[in-house]
Amino acid sequence: MNIIKKESDYNAVMAKIDSLMSKGSHNVSKEELAEIRTLALTAQAYEQEKYTVPPPDTLVGMIEMKMYEMKLKQKDLAEKLNVSTAKLSLIMNGKQKADVEFLKSVYTQLNVDAEFILQHA
Repeated sequence: MNIIKKESDYNAVMAKIDSLMSKGSHNVSKEELAEIRTLALTAQAYEQEKYTVPPPDTLVGMIEMKMYEMKLKQKDLAEKLNVSTAKLSLIMNGKQKADVEFLKSVYTQLNVDAEFILQHA
């Protein structure tokens, strides 16, 4: 598997994948299918290196990320953390400080690293 170093190489790999896939799944040989798989893995490695999302740098940001990952609405999150929706809203909007019980729930229910909580609470 080749390593992509430049955006132009990435674009060429993606064009090749598109070209092969445009044949349709029934018209692609086993060799071409293997080539698509190899090209896709190469492109994926480039994307993961180039397009990184920095981790949240606030407790609220981390909670929002966990909500997204767990596909939770704010109401569902409040229930999971055993707090009222009003309290969760106040904390998320910076109008109320998170108490110890809330932080414990964030740790246990959302699997947020304790070190992160201590540094950002």
